[in-house]
Amino acid sequence: MHATLAAIWNRWQAYERIEARGLALLSAWLSPEQRAQFEKSNRFDVIGSESGKRYRICYGTSTNVYEVDGRDRIVVGWCFRPVGCLVAGDVMLAQKIALETNERETLMVAQPFPSTLPPRASHRPVG
Repeated sequence: MHATLAAIWNRWQAYERIEARGLALLSAWLSPEQRAQFEKSNRFDVIGSESGKRYRICYGTSTNVYEVDGRDRIVVGWCFRPVGCLVAGDVMLAQKIALETNERETLMVAQPFPSTLPPRASHRPVG
């Protein structure tokens, strides 16, 4: 039993290290304004490359991107993510780059969802 708990603990610690690296990479790609938003609220806004629409990327790995109107109200959620088992920081960076460089193609593969659906993994790990 002790060996099983130790194995679980070691796996969790490894995941935390990977998550920390993903968040560090994301932070390096954020503008100072986006970084301040993320540090304060676990989310940041990006501007779509073609429409100029604003999107809010919340901490998470899916159902975490929202289109926001001029009054800061959520219009619709967009679900899209890279293929693979990636930590939140890596997923969010891919979402940021996709919307800022190829918004139209990104939204063609994204699935809309109700704005009331909360992001998966909505809180950053502690530590």
